[in-house]
Amino acid sequence: MMNNQLNRRQFLQRAGAAVALSAWEGSGLSMTANLPAMRVGLIGAGWYGKSDLFRLLQVRDVDVAAVCDVDRRHLQEAGKRISERQVSRKVPTLYTDYRKMLADQKLDLVLIGSPDHWHARQAIDAMQAGAHLYLQKPISVDVLEGEAILRYARALNRKVQVGTQRRSTAHLIDAKKRIVDAGLLGKIAHVEMCCYYHMRQNGNPPLVPVPDFLDYELWTGPAPLRPYDGLPHGGWWRTFMEYGNGITGDMGMHMFDTVRWLLGLKWPTRIHATGGIYVQKDGKSTIADTQTALFEYAGLNCVWQHRTWGTPDDPEYPWAFIIYGDKGTLKGSVMKYEFIPVGQGEPIKKEVLYEKEKFPADLQEPRIELHTAPATRQHMLDLLSAIEQDHLPVADIEEGYISTACCILANLSMQLKRPLVYDPQQKKCVDDVEATQLLRRPYRSPWKHPTET
Repeated sequence: MMNNQLNRRQFLQRAGAAVALSAWEGSGLSMTANLPAMRVGLIGAGWYGKSDLFRLLQVRDVDVAAVCDVDRRHLQEAGKRISERQVSRKVPTLYTDYRKMLADQKLDLVLIGSPDHWHARQAIDAMQAGAHLYLQKPISVDVLEGEAILRYARALNRKVQVGTQRRSTAHLIDAKKRIVDAGLLGKIAHVEMCCYYHMRQNGNPPLVPVPDFLDYELWTGPAPLRPYDGLPHGGWWRTFMEYGNGITGDMGMHMFDTVRWLLGLKWPTRIHATGGIYVQKDGKSTIADTQTALFEYAGLNCVWQHRTWGTPDDPEYPWAFIIYGDKGTLKGSVMKYEFIPVGQGEPIKKEVLYEKEKFPADLQEPRIELHTAPATRQHMLDLLSAIEQDHLPVADIEEGYISTACCILANLSMQLKRPLVYDPQQKKCVDDVEATQLLRRPYRSPWKHPTET
């Protein structure tokens, strides 16, 4: 319990949580009173794992019981910072092996912020241990991993909120209600999505000894064991297809998921992509620096494009979606949206919602994305409601599976140089044995792919 005398940080934390809970109550959602503190664990205590956890702590007084990371420096720093933010001031139990954490602790909720190649195995193991999940995107590195997570979630009745928090972003919720659902766009027949950030790390660092604070074998897990050339943290791992799905599976997955949510889309009828390493050829990176993907629906094309070089098409929207209707156009990003009517009519604009006054502690947090913090808080509240009231969260695992799998299929189409038609019921690419075989990546021994267990 708290001491009678609160320090400033605790006071601000509680004040912020009170504001969030007040907003929650005003939204028409209810919360079960006098619940025991939810026991929470975190797997992956790097930048974004901690950021997600801190957003949860701002909206609910949970018991962060355990934290896991294969980097002992990350682990110690996370334990200290979490204890400073918990109302109880408790230091969570620290683990380097998530399997031991799940075996030792009975957790109600597990947040997974590890690199992408670990998401499926850790998600399924956590659900089998009894936990609901907040799972970062993309949910998997191959298609059948994602299908397995969905299957386990439904069989075990676990709620899984995927970290596609555009579905909880205030200005985009407004765009959906005010523009899309209101029919202001008219007939929608074309969508463009893009990312032109220069975010593809490249280079040729030399091989070096693995530092004693990092369990590199366990960090690698089921992925191929690359020769060690420096800490994979800070985004270096994202530049390799061994660990993720490239820019399309990272940034494209966000925008494609947003478009599907806005327009009520499920699986496309066909996926075709081209691209490769066209410009940045002088480093170790294995992800494409240029890619265009077409997701085809009946009477609608959704086109994704990324370049990690050159200039953006529109500097105002370097990472964005554009929905074209015969009555108007909707441009949207994490920062704003803009409706441009055809002919007469008033443009409509809305900017991102910040909550600096409600949550002043945000301003002191290193590397925080201030524009996404409100959306992540709302995402956490929605997950808590799903757990306590037994409904699917707004970014349910099925939606995360579809968005992730479609981006993986785009990468496979680019690799095979042909369009793909995926049948999610049969779990195969129609009339394409070679593509079907690529729906499941090989796991490094002794790790077992979820389809084998």
